[in-house]
Amino acid sequence: MNAVEMHGITKRFGTVRALEQVNFTVKQGEIHSLLGENGAGKSTLMNVLYGMLQPDSGEIRINDRLVEIKNPAQAIRLGIGMVHQHFMLTPVMSVTENVVVGTEPVKGLFVDYRTAVRNVQRMIDQYHFDINANAKVRTLSVGEQQRVEILKALYKGANILILDEPTAVLTPQEVQGLFVVLRDLKASGKSIIIITHKLKETAAVADRVSVLRSGVMIDAGLATADCSINDLALMMIGRKVDLAFTRRSTCAGEVSFEVRNLNLSANGIPVLRDISLKLRKGQILGIAGIEGNGQTELAEVLTGLRKADSLELFKDGKPFSGGADTFLRAGVGHIPEDRLDRGLVTPMSIEDNLILGYHKRSEFAKRGVRRTKEIHNFAMDKATKFSIKAENVYVSCSSLSGGNQQKVIVARVFSEDPDVLIVAQPTRGVDVGAQEFIHNRLLDLRDEGKSILLISADLDEVRRLSDRIAVLYGGKIVAESEHDVWDEMELGLLMTGGKGMGVSSDAQ
Repeated sequence: MNAVEMHGITKRFGTVRALEQVNFTVKQGEIHSLLGENGAGKSTLMNVLYGMLQPDSGEIRINDRLVEIKNPAQAIRLGIGMVHQHFMLTPVMSVTENVVVGTEPVKGLFVDYRTAVRNVQRMIDQYHFDINANAKVRTLSVGEQQRVEILKALYKGANILILDEPTAVLTPQEVQGLFVVLRDLKASGKSIIIITHKLKETAAVADRVSVLRSGVMIDAGLATADCSINDLALMMIGRKVDLAFTRRSTCAGEVSFEVRNLNLSANGIPVLRDISLKLRKGQILGIAGIEGNGQTELAEVLTGLRKADSLELFKDGKPFSGGADTFLRAGVGHIPEDRLDRGLVTPMSIEDNLILGYHKRSEFAKRGVRRTKEIHNFAMDKATKFSIKAENVYVSCSSLSGGNQQKVIVARVFSEDPDVLIVAQPTRGVDVGAQEFIHNRLLDLRDEGKSILLISADLDEVRRLSDRIAVLYGGKIVAESEHDVWDEMELGLLMTGGKGMGVSSDAQ
């Protein structure tokens, strides 16, 4: 039996066609991957299913019953749960408190916490989630927190689970653990829909796959076993993509950006400890690590956004310091990990975000007056080159998909041709076509003699692009070596502190 049937779903936003007569079916007890480029309509389709958007036309059937889903509360009552990419948990509360909030069992006038713990632990054991119902969420790993989010949906009776980019911030070991959880859920009869850009993981865990392109369903319900990764990429973007190709630096040049004795504390707690790094011209140094181990702070210190407790910084052999504006003027580019917090002013237009931080340049302003025509031509050129999908460059960035928001940032930074580039999570939420473009452009910049620090939780990305790799754990560089010394699993162990640590003899 089909758990979900969506027929003829159409949704438009103004003149933009988000979905056009889309048919999508999910069987009971299967894992179904929904693929597509940024702006292809994946999130829109799932938001329709979860009641966050209303379709212009079409119908939805849940377990063969025609339904109208007007809001998420109604979707939950129909047994549909959604786990978002950004977790919605309260760290100071326990697992149980996060799971049962809003639906707490009561005994008289009071919450029956003992019963709540017993019920939650029973579910944890049933699905082999391997966490403690009494544990504080702040003590859990990212993968364990994700299981709490899944538990929240299951506790509310979800039989149909929608997972948005579920492996985006997980280590290889955590990804494998998630796959075990998903297969257990499938075995218990749950239906699981995964929105993802990671084709390798789709091939590893999904039973069937459906591909959206520009709001149209290109292929629906294909058996994953019958599709290669290259087949899936071709369906997604309409052309072949080489997902394995890379090229290594032929010769690293002199040191152009050097960090010595970087230490940083927050509220008296060490965040970065004794960090020393050298970025060479014509080389990419990759930083591998689980989020929360100091990556954010490292990027902010090295782009002038945060002041360290102690730091000796050198650019082209000379002492260097200052705020973010000084770094930009000196040719230090920055792609931030959080595009909404650090990368964009979302109420502003695409056009204005593309020149953000550089808007006083002579090509964009003359005697303090905005050069409207030049700015517009610049924005149109970058929107075309970086395939930013929008009605026009005047629309606000808040109206864009996450992937297209990322393209705006990448277009802005790459267009400035920086000498040194601090890049954090450059392809998070970006489709394979844009990922290929960004990767190749990073390699081009490196081959032009630029120095690049790449910070990414995606080990495929780190291993593909980096000439050298350093592992950040607990705010400290625990290992560094050439790109081909460790395999993926060894890197995953280093990232969790689970292997003998130490910087290799050729680290610098």
